[in-house]
Amino acid sequence: MDRIVKIGIIGCGGIANGKHMPSLKKIKNAQMVAFCDIIEERAVKAAEEYGVEGAKVYTDYKELLKDKDIEVVHVCTPNRSHAFISIDAMEAGKHVMCEKPMAKTYKEAKEMLDTSERTGMKLTIGYQSRWRADSLYLKKMCEDGELGEIYYGKAIALRRRAVPTWGVFLNEYEQGGGPLIDIGTHALDLTLWMMDNYKPKMVVGTTFEKLKNQKDCGNAWGDWDPEKFTVEDAAFGFIVMENGATIMLESSWALNIRNPKEAITMICGTEGGADMFDGLNINFVKNGRQCVLKPDLDAGGVAFYDGDGDEDPSVLEARAWLDAVINDREPRTKASQALVVTQILEAIYESAKTGKPFYFDE
Repeated sequence: MDRIVKIGIIGCGGIANGKHMPSLKKIKNAQMVAFCDIIEERAVKAAEEYGVEGAKVYTDYKELLKDKDIEVVHVCTPNRSHAFISIDAMEAGKHVMCEKPMAKTYKEAKEMLDTSERTGMKLTIGYQSRWRADSLYLKKMCEDGELGEIYYGKAIALRRRAVPTWGVFLNEYEQGGGPLIDIGTHALDLTLWMMDNYKPKMVVGTTFEKLKNQKDCGNAWGDWDPEKFTVEDAAFGFIVMENGATIMLESSWALNIRNPKEAITMICGTEGGADMFDGLNINFVKNGRQCVLKPDLDAGGVAFYDGDGDEDPSVLEARAWLDAVINDREPRTKASQALVVTQILEAIYESAKTGKPFYFDE
């Protein structure tokens, strides 16, 4: 992966600074040459910290897309603008890494996938939880058939009191929802990926707004403003796939639980099962006895030595993405897979709204 890839960043807020730009900075042949944000100061700061010498700054993403030297664009904006910016970027001949979720609605996500297939531009979605050591280990076991037929899964993204109070997280118009579309999306993606099952049949969903009006609630980032809290604080889904496999999805930013767990999965197959409750645990039966395997996923294993492995999932994700661009390979996180995640999330919200099951064939 020696060829230089010139990259434009659209949206220089929290997720760009927390994930995308620091990860790309660690990849030798990645050059961030342009930065765009509606708040110019943020784009200027990003260019100074992460850009190459002479990196350009924009407040209009369409101006950035006119730069023919830019090969790849990372879309790091609020959910509402994921689709139209990604579509415009692909139409302009750019490969696109879009932050999760794929889009605010299934219709928008489908338009993104259609544009990618029509233009030949690559499109991937930022589900970095796939690149954790526990996820990669479990995925290999699933691919090798060691768990047998996986027919039950649990997607878990539960916080006790960790409501994000900055940016537009609490804004339904900008984001399309709360914890379900924010962190539940990671847990669902992980579970579907392990099961390799992307054919949903029906969904039953419930959402709650039980804690959003409380004050002095011990939130990790301080009290939220109830007037600006226009999304759910918890959402749950019961998902049945076409082959009968079943998934329970649990998501919340604020739930009265003792042990919060985020972006983890539990899966059960005919030959064994696995969970990520306290590290990765594989359960199975051997020689007539119930057994639990707990893989050592540390990079090192030698005293005072951390190992050479680059264990940051976001860096692994970014490197694999650029490798797909350079070598003309399909991205590891396929847009067609992310589309189903968005489809199911939207169905959960719709079921919660109507009080009825949502059937995908109707």
